Amino acid sequence: MDLGSVIGLVMVVGLLFGAMAMGVGIGTYIDIPSILIVIGGSLGSLLIAFKMEQMKNIIKIFMIAIRPPKEDIPALIRKLVAYSTQARRDGILSLENLANSEENEFLKKGLSMAVDGNEPDMIREMLEIEMEQTSERHRANAAIFDHWAGLAGAMGMIGTLIGLVAMLLNMSDPSAIGPSMAVALLTTMYGAMIGNILGTPIANILHIRDADENLAKTIILEGIMSIQAGDNPRTLEAKLLSFLPPSERVSQFE
Repeated sequence: MDLGSVIGLVMVVGLLFGAMAMGVGIGTYIDIPSILIVIGGSLGSLLIAFKMEQMKNIIKIFMIAIRPPKEDIPALIRKLVAYSTQARRDGILSLENLANSEENEFLKKGLSMAVDGNEPDMIREMLEIEMEQTSERHRANAAIFDHWAGLAGAMGMIGTLIGLVAMLLNMSDPSAIGPSMAVALLTTMYGAMIGNILGTPIANILHIRDADENLAKTIILEGIMSIQAGDNPRTLEAKLLSFLPPSERVSQFE
């Protein structure tokens, strides 16, 4: 669980609804027509803009934002250095059993290709293709929430226009002005809330998750290339630690 994302989500929702409750009460800000226009309209537009397969996974994508798979980068570097040490001592074929039992699928694939004697250029090409395709899927998933932010805001404006038209058509009936104005204002508020609480922040954190995963896979790729080339484990470690901030570069050879 990403504590920062959860705390931020709870904080913004709690503060907004707390402020509403301290004013005229939360019930005042609930308007069914406005909800139908903004939430229903924006989700309907998303169904038009994206494939059904993507939309069916929207909850799963949201959970990745707040509960991302965690990769321990320092531990990953230590593992690659250990593999390198064994390969230098016993030959790269000695890593076959480790490759077969490896839990990280990307590392397993690359290590198996190296053990099988594939050419370095082929290994790099295959792994880079997988990295790019995975990143492309992640960007497409983030685009759902990015588009939702824009569509919710647009639907809020449409709702505002609907409310204003209804109000202007019923200026002779004072009792109709209030509900029409409520729709006009609340749809804009709902659109802004969806866009700035869910849409844009979730899209941004999904891009960060993609960058984190890409970093881990880049380290794996460079590690496998060095293992196959027979680089010294110290050299391999120095190369991989360069991907980390200076404060996190801890060598196991010191």
